[in-house]
Amino acid sequence: METILTGITTTGIPHLGNYVGAILPAIEASRCKDVRSFYFIADYHALVKCHNPAVIHRSRLEVAATWLALGLDVEKSIFYAQTDIPEILELAWIINCVTSKGLMNRAHAYKAAVAKNTSDSSNDRDRGVSMGLFCYPILMAADILIFKANKIPVGSDQIQHLEMARDIAARFNYLYGEHFVIPEAIVDQKMSILVGLDGRKMSKSYDNTIPLFASEKMLKKSIMSIKTNSLPPGAPKDSNACTLFQIYQNFVSAEEAYLMQRRYITGISWGEMKQTLFEILNNRLIEPRQRYQELLKNPGYIETVLKNGAAQAREYSIPFLRELRRAVGIRPLSDIV
Repeated sequence: METILTGITTTGIPHLGNYVGAILPAIEASRCKDVRSFYFIADYHALVKCHNPAVIHRSRLEVAATWLALGLDVEKSIFYAQTDIPEILELAWIINCVTSKGLMNRAHAYKAAVAKNTSDSSNDRDRGVSMGLFCYPILMAADILIFKANKIPVGSDQIQHLEMARDIAARFNYLYGEHFVIPEAIVDQKMSILVGLDGRKMSKSYDNTIPLFASEKMLKKSIMSIKTNSLPPGAPKDSNACTLFQIYQNFVSAEEAYLMQRRYITGISWGEMKQTLFEILNNRLIEPRQRYQELLKNPGYIETVLKNGAAQAREYSIPFLRELRRAVGIRPLSDIV
């Protein structure tokens, strides 16, 4: 049986990029036969970038409500909060002790922070770099390895973290025997990283996102604010260089995307394209949006779902961590090998 695992950090309101890059592929994968699916809200990961307790608390509720509103079947999958699985943090320390600093030095987020400090002529290349940011890939590896997940749906920007998890697992297995499953990234090449309102990658860090469950009015306002060039109606346009089309193609069939490309060539106006994109997105999200709002009014129900999921998840994590503790020598003193 394949084991699939994915999660989403709890900082800010989930956006279209989260939906396309992580949530939708994961939910679709969970419907396959002979698959064990783990889904989690990565609330410890959120502490790396956010130090506002109110934002962390609210985002935990919003992210959990998002998964449920979009149709996650908690009867067929295991849905939990990372913070309800203490075995994850214990495993993170164990694998910290077999992971080289050199491997972490190569992490994209850390290298970007160092590069920024260097370009700012800072005397401290690690200024602003917390150990949480530096060790983020290790905690992510623990998330995956504790449940022996072998298939991990990710966006292309997360592939490096999966490669690091594989390296860490292989190193541990070399030292202590074959305990970890080596995970494999599932990258849907048809699902690109969505571009945000300003043309950069859609990211909460850039504040350029389209909130997944924005009101109809706010959704339309966001789409109408997407940057375009000054080409007039009737002038041929390049769909490949257009944010509007890049979002559109992720929500329609290949045939519909092809037909829209032809309309770009014949000069569709930006106003018409924006209205078309709005209608596509609004029709897709109108029912989940309603369910989402209903769920937010019932946090007790969401809490119960997550606690039930954690209890199921720990049926796997507790015995496996016991095995790993024994492997590294943490076992009863009377247990002589």
